Amino acid sequence: MNSPDAPKPDETPAASPSADADSDPFRLLTPETLANPYPVYARLREEAPAYFSAGYNGWLITRYDHVAAGFRDPRLSAKRSSAFVTKLPEAVRQKLEPLRRNLASWALLLDPPEHTRIRSLINKAFVPRLVEGLRPRVEALVNELLDAVAPTGQMDVLRDLGDLLPLLVIGEVLGVPVEDRHRLKGWSNALAGFLGAGRPTLEIAGGALSAVAELEDYFRAVIAERRQRPGSDLLSQLLLAEEQGMILGEQELLSTCCMLLFGGHETTKNLIGNGLLALLRHPAEREALRASPALLGPAVEELLRYDSPVQWMSRMVLDDMDIEGVRIPKGDRVFLVLGAANRDPAHFPDPDRLDLRRTDIRHLSFGVGIHYCAGAALARVEGQAAVATFLRRFPEARLSSAPLAWRQSPGVRGLTSIPVELGPDAGAA
Repeated sequence: MNSPDAPKPDETPAASPSADADSDPFRLLTPETLANPYPVYARLREEAPAYFSAGYNGWLITRYDHVAAGFRDPRLSAKRSSAFVTKLPEAVRQKLEPLRRNLASWALLLDPPEHTRIRSLINKAFVPRLVEGLRPRVEALVNELLDAVAPTGQMDVLRDLGDLLPLLVIGEVLGVPVEDRHRLKGWSNALAGFLGAGRPTLEIAGGALSAVAELEDYFRAVIAERRQRPGSDLLSQLLLAEEQGMILGEQELLSTCCMLLFGGHETTKNLIGNGLLALLRHPAEREALRASPALLGPAVEELLRYDSPVQWMSRMVLDDMDIEGVRIPKGDRVFLVLGAANRDPAHFPDPDRLDLRRTDIRHLSFGVGIHYCAGAALARVEGQAAVATFLRRFPEARLSSAPLAWRQSPGVRGLTSIPVELGPDAGAA
């Protein structure tokens, strides 16, 4: 449940992506690359493994070893919330200050010791034993969602499963009332539009600003109710920690709720969507998984490697550094491109091939080191439940003839919809 982040939004709305040969020689900004970035990643790994993109105003690091090392390098700081707004006009910065303030307390945008303190509290909810205990409930939710579409013979994998399952699950983890969970989707999507954009416009930033304001108001009310009637959910645990002296300030608590909602929804949604799309496009691999359920765990790891929901994570350079003889100066921004690292042939033979029997899949989709995704185990449970149940119930499912549209977001990789025909024997639970 990691989340990527974006370069600074432009003062004026960005034009449609273009590929000027001089300013964008690798065609990073074209719709074609956003739909399929992997050929461009291959060129970057080979020709320019540390490449400054003027369009994204930062350095793209694309080789596996450099990306993995970057997560652990103390010269690369995760504390980067201010970078979203620092070069904007003063009036715009002031308007976006509530958004910057909220992001400034997200654990994934902090360095130790602030990161350590907040992360230690979050980790209590995601220990393997507790997450594994959620598996029966997650599987039941998958079946309920598929029950709703089975009689129609068709579905949209994102709308009917990928979007809803993570929302319902993270809602239960946080203790959000069932009737409110669909309200959270719009807020999460608005944050995704901002955090995953390559060049966020003022419209996108304004949507994220409104989402944060509404989310904070919403969680203030939920927190007040939990103080009166605590439960077994994560929010109650965070409040209980206050009584034990591990205090989160009000802004830290609100920011943590927003971060967990976004991370628990957006990334897992695209794990499910990208993963099932890959299987629908590779029928031999899909049949191999149906024939051998023991492949499920490694299969989800391969799906994460093959088409990572998070394509990059950014860092701020605290001190001059060199990568492959290229000097990266202090104060610049670096993008650790997970999607490129996960297809580095130095670590993954024949990396552009989907191979569910691949061994030693040490992908970087959940990050590395102290910022390794706290919700990785939960995302895996959800991904495994969604993939296994879909394949079992709809063995003859196929993509519909409708064209697929990728979101124009270089940091968060996912489709706008995945329409599917379920086949003549859309199965019962």
